[in-house]
Amino acid sequence: MSQTESRHSGGRPDAGTYSDGQDSTAPTTDRARRTLLATIRHDLRTPINAIVGYSEMLLEDLDGTDEQGTAPDLRKIRSAGTELLALVSSILDPARINASQELDLEAVGIELRRDLRTPINAVLGYSEMLLEDADGAGQDTVTADLRKIHSAAEHFLSLIDDVVRFSGKDAADAVLDAEGTLAPAVLRDVVSTVRSLEEGNEMARDEPGHILIVDDKEINRDILSRHLERRGHMTTGAENGVRALELVGATRFDLVLLDIMMPQMNGYEVLRRLKSDPSLRDIPVIVISALDEMESVVRCIEMGAEDYLPKPFNPVLLQARIGASLEKKRLRDQEQLYLEQIRFERAKSERLLLNVLPEAIAARLKEGEHVIAERYEEVTVLFADIVGFTEYSASTSPEKLVYLLNDIFSSFDRLADRHGVEKIKTIGDAYMAVGGVPTPRHDHAPAIAEMALDMQEEIARVKSDGIAPLDIRVGINAGPVIAGIIGTRKFIYDLWGDTVNTASRMESHGLVGRIQVTAHTYERLKHAYRFEERGVILVKGKGEMTTYVLAGRL
Repeated sequence: MSQTESRHSGGRPDAGTYSDGQDSTAPTTDRARRTLLATIRHDLRTPINAIVGYSEMLLEDLDGTDEQGTAPDLRKIRSAGTELLALVSSILDPARINASQELDLEAVGIELRRDLRTPINAVLGYSEMLLEDADGAGQDTVTADLRKIHSAAEHFLSLIDDVVRFSGKDAADAVLDAEGTLAPAVLRDVVSTVRSLEEGNEMARDEPGHILIVDDKEINRDILSRHLERRGHMTTGAENGVRALELVGATRFDLVLLDIMMPQMNGYEVLRRLKSDPSLRDIPVIVISALDEMESVVRCIEMGAEDYLPKPFNPVLLQARIGASLEKKRLRDQEQLYLEQIRFERAKSERLLLNVLPEAIAARLKEGEHVIAERYEEVTVLFADIVGFTEYSASTSPEKLVYLLNDIFSSFDRLADRHGVEKIKTIGDAYMAVGGVPTPRHDHAPAIAEMALDMQEEIARVKSDGIAPLDIRVGINAGPVIAGIIGTRKFIYDLWGDTVNTASRMESHGLVGRIQVTAHTYERLKHAYRFEERGVILVKGKGEMTTYVLAGRL
């Protein structure tokens, strides 16, 4: 608020001229009374805050270097400011005034002017003398702060005069309109604050931090900023709640010091919006307000404020509260960092687990299963061996060899993903995959056939690029298997049974560059693929078997 607005708010009318016997307006009258008292206290404390704050800082600057002998008079100014605060709090004590049936604003003003005259005259007198001495000594910095103290004292006197002058029946009518409600044109900012309070549920470390100071009074922002910057903090000021929300949305802050009674948007609404935004709710907020009613304190703490301090603030207490809040913020940030690291490591371990195990099996292990073994009645198993790899490895560097094998097997892995089959393992230069495990599917045989044909194309690519003179030999068989996990330190998901052994024999007894399948597999695929009958061959451990060569798609 400007000085003109401040003077007008300091002379709020007497809501108590309405009798408590008028039941229809009693709640409104009580609200007007509370609003008025809060406004007077708020406006009177602002210049007191300036008097105490600037005198404190001047004394800090003079510590040990008081060549002009100004410290004693500054202490008297600070003492007078402290006395003013105590007197204002006593005369405008809500409990004391609420005990009476009516609020006699003129009587309150006279009492204020009478009891506060001596300490305010002390502030004016000592500040004027110090100003003369500072001007003569060329102390420009001291002069500037002393002028602010003197100006605050004069403003304080004018506010007291306003309280007396702006009283009587006409003033009461300015607060209450014809329907007995608070007129929106008057007390606009403060009424919105008190209504927010009444609606209620409707709605010291040395490490530096970046602190946002939200207060509509420039003098309050200046005092807080200078106090904090002397202790190494970086500060940014916001003159109202709207500007505060703009700043926190664009800049990272470690702490917010928030006033309650402000134009456009009061502190309650700022606090509500901060704590309802997931990206901002962890910023600690300390409320520093002249609105010291217990309701306001409780409301702010319930809404998520870290602390609540009255104006004018105690510098030592404020420093301690800021230090504690910044330390909590740092611990929260550190906790979030640790949680993020845990999430990252967990995701990495899950990726590694999925490189070893099928996703469905990995999920069952994470859920606590220790023994996983199942029988599948009909699956299709593929074995592939890279022909010529052993000879090639004898004349190739290890790095080039591993790079080549990784390139080939990575392309096979991509094919497995594309066709929805499960890679089981690699053994040397051999590759094993299965269709229908661990998730059963009726088209497991065609899926494996498609993968085998695509694997031939991948090897043809390697040969055509001149990378290596390699070929592939593939064997396929369909039938029942047992699948499960073995190992306790290094897990492996594997298959067992005659179907697996026969598929392996189809590969080892196969032809270079061809895909050999059993008669059972041929029967499942013959309607969609071209085959060549190889005839009867002798298979180790199986005897004579009729086999076929998968030649392509129909």
